[in-house]
Amino acid sequence: MPIPKAELHLHVEGTLEPELAFRLAERNGVELPFDGVEELRAAYRFDDLQSFLDLYYRLMDVLRTERDFTELAEAYLERAAGQGVRHAEIFFDPQAHTARGVDIGTVINGLGAALDRSEAAYGITTRLILCFLRDESAESALATLAAAEPYLDRITAVGLDSAEVGHPPVKFVEVYRRARELGLRAVAHAGEEGPASYVWEALDLLEVERIDHGLRCLEDEELVARLVRERIPLTVCPFSNVRLRCVDTLADHPLRRMLDAGLVATVNSDDPAYFGGYVDQNLTATAAALGLTEDQQYTLARNSFEASFLDEPTRARYLAELAAHREASESDSASVSVPVSVPA
Repeated sequence: MPIPKAELHLHVEGTLEPELAFRLAERNGVELPFDGVEELRAAYRFDDLQSFLDLYYRLMDVLRTERDFTELAEAYLERAAGQGVRHAEIFFDPQAHTARGVDIGTVINGLGAALDRSEAAYGITTRLILCFLRDESAESALATLAAAEPYLDRITAVGLDSAEVGHPPVKFVEVYRRARELGLRAVAHAGEEGPASYVWEALDLLEVERIDHGLRCLEDEELVARLVRERIPLTVCPFSNVRLRCVDTLADHPLRRMLDAGLVATVNSDDPAYFGGYVDQNLTATAAALGLTEDQQYTLARNSFEASFLDEPTRARYLAELAAHREASESDSASVSVPVSVPA
């Protein structure tokens, strides 16, 4: 049984599996430039972040109606339940949809219909995080936030994603200030392809509570010391980092170095349909590649709940479930006896 965990870095558009993409394309009369599922899946090989984004945004065109967004979210939640996910904080990119003529209410209501029943149907509590596309203007981000105001009861936080290099966090100071005025919490992608200085900006200028990715913080000892001291969580995505060439192989991934440094790292799947696996697959494969101990794997899971935007009673409930899972796992291991050969 997978370790109970929270997933804190998950783009719902990045859970669009090829089979669902073709089904929605047929329903909505959208022609995809691929002969079938296998050809599309073969296209999920990328040289860098931009090559991924090009395909990612192209496939979004199949998402048109509330029903489409509901089915997308439900497909993720069903898979996540099998991965041990007990809580999910889900990113969505409204600008990528409104630019195609899809109303922001269609997106939020469609996702919300699935999230409203996620705990009853899948045993997963959820939060929704509205992300701004950093390669779009700050004015566009502000307009998007204004358009989202009628739906703030469904939104917990704002985030910042898409092409990082050349689009520093300082560009979005005003929109994050406005989000705080509206009572929203804040996270941001930083230090994936962009430099460690972007992590500093996200902390000091955007006042974020979590850093998404954050790999390049390790290039700055002073930054690492601050992240450790202030217990700023990092939502790390190992499969994504390999697929987008941030690291060469899982064996080269810095996750173990992050844990050894005392950083509050968590493991997540980012865009699992594109990057080869969901969150428990990320955890188990990375643990095997890096030789992570069982204690380190439970630390990652505990970090995920502690870094979440859960209310304290629910967090405590999940941490108790995690502790019970570990106790049961250790009990099972202790009960396995080694056969002893008895001389005749």
